[in-house]
Amino acid sequence: MLPLELREVSFAINGRTLIDRVSADIGAGPRTIILGPNGAGKSVLMRLCHGLLQPSAGTIVWRGAGGGKGGRQAMVFQRPVMLRRSAFANVVYGLKLTGISASERALRARDVLDAVGLAGVAERPARMLSGGEQQRLALARAWALGPEVLFLDEPTANLDPGAMRDVESIIGAIHATGTKIIMSTHNLGQARRLGDEILFLSGGRLVERAPVDGFFRAPTSREANAFIREELP
Repeated sequence: MLPLELREVSFAINGRTLIDRVSADIGAGPRTIILGPNGAGKSVLMRLCHGLLQPSAGTIVWRGAGGGKGGRQAMVFQRPVMLRRSAFANVVYGLKLTGISASERALRARDVLDAVGLAGVAERPARMLSGGEQQRLALARAWALGPEVLFLDEPTANLDPGAMRDVESIIGAIHATGTKIIMSTHNLGQARRLGDEILFLSGGRLVERAPVDGFFRAPTSREANAFIREELP
């Protein structure tokens, strides 16, 4: 499936360019953080990569075996949508298109809910869970699919510090199973903790790409320098 190849990708709506000629190859392995200030285009770029949006210009191609079809990629959003059913049923529902048996769906759902610390609320209505619990449930739904690539769009933006730590721990566990993590954030500390490489966006442009240590030690672009000094929103 990987690498994911972006060539001169642009996206415009109502005459406004949100993504401007972005080119990058994203391979397997390292956790890729799409970092930048508010309004930089991070969420739009994530949706383009996932296939929810189509570029106005340029190409996005999965170069590896199998392409980007089916359950080989998944995405978790900043505000996940919870189905009107239990936490357990939310996970099972996501597995129905995988072709596995009902008994295997139930077993996998129980296992993944336990892994994210939600076994005790498995039968509780998903919409009655706290914000942190709902985000953990969204991660469980995606993890249950066994994706090769998991896109995470600002997954802790609205969470308190304790819930953020829980979610970050789960992201680490998912990555440890071999899933490629591609995550957007504007949180500098989180980018340091979770990232291996940084793609830094500003004004819809990819202005810098570097290993996380090098990015924070010696950023090469004016925009990244300003952002690290917290001079950008």
